[in-house]
Amino acid sequence: MAAATSALCAGTVSAQDKAHDWAQFYRYAEANAEMTASPFAVMMGDSITDFWVGYDPDFFKDNDLAGRGISGQTTSEMLVRFRQDVIALKPKVVVILAGVNDIAENNGPISVDNILGNIRSMVELAKAHRIKPVVCSVLPTGGFSWRPDIKPAPIIVELNRRIVEMANVEKIPFVDYYSALADENGALREGLSFDGCHPNIKGYRIMEPILLSTLQKL
Repeated sequence: MAAATSALCAGTVSAQDKAHDWAQFYRYAEANAEMTASPFAVMMGDSITDFWVGYDPDFFKDNDLAGRGISGQTTSEMLVRFRQDVIALKPKVVVILAGVNDIAENNGPISVDNILGNIRSMVELAKAHRIKPVVCSVLPTGGFSWRPDIKPAPIIVELNRRIVEMANVEKIPFVDYYSALADENGALREGLSFDGCHPNIKGYRIMEPILLSTLQKL
């Protein structure tokens, strides 16, 4: 599996190559090439997914999940690497948790329409390759330490509303983490995060059964 990827990543990726690898194809190229069997599900995302593997690796191992999150990534970057990090692995399911870094404008301003368009494109790619897509709510956050000028809470509410609408139209599962994690101000509830944006292990332990309840139905 992923023979083409294996050939491309046969040599060591230099620091200069990495600096020009906008979508960070290098990040999982070796892990993808070494896989000998398709996972049940690929978890496509940003730092929320990336950190999750570190906090609770047994959750991924026990449920046959391949973590493919990259810290800081926007939906545009995820869409670009979707073919390598999802389609080539031939999972039965892809779980897409994305959008918060778009709201933080990590790659510059982007409209909710275009964020949703990128997520929809990942959904369409998955369907075209007979992979069942699952979309997730963006997690609540009251602000970003690296972009204190942005007030994300109302934008997250609007994006989540649009993701639900899309899931209904596409007839695909929607995983609602937001309702279980948000306080009355649209931030992560106290005690569930180390920085107000990323869950700690308590937060992930709330998310895990919510996700599994959907995956078990598939």
